[in-house]
Amino acid sequence: MKHASKLADFALLIGFAVMVALGPVIFEPIGAGYPDLLQKFAIYGIFAIGFNILFGLTGYLSFGHAAFLGVGSYAAVWSFKLVSMDLVPAILLAVLFAGILALAIGYVSLRRSGIYFSILTLAFAQMCYNMAYSVLTPITNGETGLRVLRDDPRVVDAVFGYVSPAPSLFGLQMTGWAGYYVCGAVLVAAFGLSIAVFRSPFGMTLRAIKSNQKRMGFTGYNTRPFLLTAFIISGMYAGLAGALLAAVDPLAGAERMQWTASGEVVLMTILGGAGTLLGPVVGTGMIKYFENIFSSYNDVQLAAIFSFLPDDLRDNVVSVLGMFVGEGWALTLGLLFMLVVIFLPGGIMEGVMRLLRLKHTPKVKSLGDSPQRDAIGESVIEDMPPDDHTSRTRESAKAMRETAS
Repeated sequence: MKHASKLADFALLIGFAVMVALGPVIFEPIGAGYPDLLQKFAIYGIFAIGFNILFGLTGYLSFGHAAFLGVGSYAAVWSFKLVSMDLVPAILLAVLFAGILALAIGYVSLRRSGIYFSILTLAFAQMCYNMAYSVLTPITNGETGLRVLRDDPRVVDAVFGYVSPAPSLFGLQMTGWAGYYVCGAVLVAAFGLSIAVFRSPFGMTLRAIKSNQKRMGFTGYNTRPFLLTAFIISGMYAGLAGALLAAVDPLAGAERMQWTASGEVVLMTILGGAGTLLGPVVGTGMIKYFENIFSSYNDVQLAAIFSFLPDDLRDNVVSVLGMFVGEGWALTLGLLFMLVVIFLPGGIMEGVMRLLRLKHTPKVKSLGDSPQRDAIGESVIEDMPPDDHTSRTRESAKAMRETAS
């Protein structure tokens, strides 16, 4: 069973990598097959995957993850300014500083749970935003934003004589299709790491904490180190996404740390399916598509789409649908989110699994033997069947009660 589980995980990872590689072909029919938007899909997909490790596995809802995204961006830009225009040092510094900040915030916030934890993370994120906007202006350049300049020292580049006009990975520019495939490769690696976390004993422990944290404490587990580790890993994912954002747009501003950015990743995860592997990526693609493509539709395009209708009917249809596109795209997204929450509380992936009838978990005798999966994500363990000894015991007890009566 464990061998089959590993094969299924490997197949899922390969399938995901193929989908990322074919992204331009897949998204071209819906108008999203260009590199800049696909880069956003990949970067924010990494952000959502990391958030899902915290929220999806532990149930702890953070409203402050944008702080780690912003810190990662600032660290990456400073790396481009002082160290090198290569992406590798920027990623390392971004992940390091985001992890340190996550350690500090998580150590305090995880003393509380539920809504109090969410409020604490939101408060810390807003503190970071205000500090970046005003107090730490020498480091963040305030409202103007931190950007890369030509006369920056770049010590490592100066030593090796390396010259690059923009951030790059070993000379490969982070623009166009090359930039998309670099971000896509990092997305695939991040997705593979999330599979490893989900299937590991550590991930199983996080699920148990989500199921009943008090009972875990009664069994002798100290849950805080596990929760803090998950929080740090999630923050490091956000720092990685921030570094890639700085690479494709080397201007780090405080707006990346606003509460709206934290709320956006929550929507991405819930819309796609919290606790599933593919859900956060699906939710990211949905929201970014609405934000960048669906929001550009107008009455002229709608009229062209419904040109087969009679003139009067077409005008009425366009006038009604016009309220839900263009500037009204958020209304459409809100309605979609409401429908998903009401009818598919497990997110879009729940609907996909229902349609494909893929939600199946093999029956097992112990929690440790369960792969806790379906073909495209995580599923719920079914009720464990009683073994023969248990059945015989129950039958004997029933017979004794009948005899006594």
